[in-house]
Amino acid sequence: MFVIVAPGQGSQKPGFLEPWLEDSDNRALLTQWSSMLDVDLVTHGTLSDEATIKDTAIAQPLIVAAGILSGRSLLAGLPAGVPLAFAGHSVGEYTAAALTGVLTAEEALTLVTLRGQAMAHASALTPSGMSAVLGGETQELEAHLEKVGLRAANYNGGGQVVIAGSLPALAEFAENPLPGTRVIPLAVAGAFHTAFMETAVEKLSDAAAQLAPHDPHYPLYTNRDGSLLQSGNDALGALVTQVTQPVRWDLCMESFQTKGIQGMIELAPAGALVGLAKRGLKGVLTVALNTPEDQAKAWDMVTRS
Repeated sequence: MFVIVAPGQGSQKPGFLEPWLEDSDNRALLTQWSSMLDVDLVTHGTLSDEATIKDTAIAQPLIVAAGILSGRSLLAGLPAGVPLAFAGHSVGEYTAAALTGVLTAEEALTLVTLRGQAMAHASALTPSGMSAVLGGETQELEAHLEKVGLRAANYNGGGQVVIAGSLPALAEFAENPLPGTRVIPLAVAGAFHTAFMETAVEKLSDAAAQLAPHDPHYPLYTNRDGSLLQSGNDALGALVTQVTQPVRWDLCMESFQTKGIQGMIELAPAGALVGLAKRGLKGVLTVALNTPEDQAKAWDMVTRS
């Protein structure tokens, strides 16, 4: 089995969509989505600077649009009958929902644009952020976070936990880290996957209630606990509730390992998840899709395995 994974917020880089938009069909589709969402995805994916695309309301639809574009192109070139599964990290779950048929691309993009706006609003209410903690024991870290008013937001596996909370608390933690750990501030605008985002859940719930999701066409893993989502309704519910719940990517990788996956392909903007896989899934082949040329590596990996 091969797992196609979609990255989350923080994976975007200035100009990362430029090579994908050399294809006129991709550019036309992204232009169409830009008009639909009232977000200039073409400009933000090619010309906008790092500060601009850090904005949650821009980053989230931009990342999902890139994942859908690169995912559709990848799938079009894979041999028929290849055993595939999908998963997305945080906002990447919206990409995975679109590519597995739970939602249409337009539904996923509309919902994730609302998510980005609602989370940006929540972030503005109280300044907050996130930092990656590398190394250390998870239980010891959790106990310390409880004392200093922070939360574990992403359990990424491979010795990485992302913590979240108020900016002063994060700054104090960085100045006095646990022994044996390294703290790296992340380019996100709020304490995602914590109670700081509670106001976003109601808005997403109302919008999701208007949709009629389909059961996934491929196995679809959830950040909730690394299990498989069996129905479209469950998958849609997970997209809403994950805003305030920790991302358990570590449990997703455990599920991949249990299933004996042969390879992982990360959709654009790629790099973070294959990096975690190299540390947490020893022996698993990986390909990061950052340009259309990278697809040849993925197709070759699948056909040779």
